[in-house]
Amino acid sequence: MPALLDAIHAEVSEAVPHGAPAGYIPALAGVDATRFGIAVADIDGTVTGVGDWETPFSLQSISKVFTLAMVLARDEESLWDRVGKEPSGNPFNSLVQLENEAGIPRNPFINAGAMVTTDHLASIVGDAAAELLTFLRAESGNLAVRVDTEVRDSEVTQSDRNLALAHFMASYGNMRNPVATVADQYVRQCAIMMSCRDIALSGLFLARHGMRADGSRLLSRSQAKRLNAIMLTCGTYDAAGEFAYRVGVPAKSGVGGGILAVIPGRCTICVWSPGLDTHGNSVRGVAALDRFTTLTGWSVF
Repeated sequence: MPALLDAIHAEVSEAVPHGAPAGYIPALAGVDATRFGIAVADIDGTVTGVGDWETPFSLQSISKVFTLAMVLARDEESLWDRVGKEPSGNPFNSLVQLENEAGIPRNPFINAGAMVTTDHLASIVGDAAAELLTFLRAESGNLAVRVDTEVRDSEVTQSDRNLALAHFMASYGNMRNPVATVADQYVRQCAIMMSCRDIALSGLFLARHGMRADGSRLLSRSQAKRLNAIMLTCGTYDAAGEFAYRVGVPAKSGVGGGILAVIPGRCTICVWSPGLDTHGNSVRGVAALDRFTTLTGWSVF
């Protein structure tokens, strides 16, 4: 595995342009776009990495996977009355579909759907962001995982669209907590800093069919299957079809440049390169995952 990752890292670094960081979030705009890391965690918890795989970066929308998992573990059925399971075909912060669909977001991974999921978890545990942070520290084994206050504050200054989405859903009765409370918890989740190593380990419950690092069960096998399915169809914004075609595994990307990918029964992979394409996915991250599944033959197809 180390030799394979070294070869992929070298090939992608040389052949694939790095793209540009998320310029609309000031704290992310200045991140060095040439940074690039890959980590693979086997189901036994062994992690192999290359490049900047131990450098923390902003989790952003990858956090949505873990928040959704914690809701599914506690109250799956009632969540699906509030959010759908279908690809959106629109940008992750689009307002277009909400009015036509009576304030019900298409899926949990677009911003509107993620805020509903955060709202749902907050109704159960109080502080969804604090619950997520506890979970990620436990699964990664890294107690230093934290919310980056600079990124949080930077996102708050750019929250008008998310607040509009939340207020719009509230007007349809699809928010249970105050919009300001949900928006704060949502932004804090996105601003969590983790490395490729940390994220790969934290996502292993999806490769282990729902089993956590301590051997306890977070999700049933069926729930883990469903969550992986939503990642495959909705996890890479409005480029999910192209990603499934190229890479062939469930994945969730974030505009911090990270992508968490899952190969059930085998491993998880986290790639990070902060340069993004027009959809908000890491350019080199997608290329590295494409090479990984091509060279190993590992995919869900």
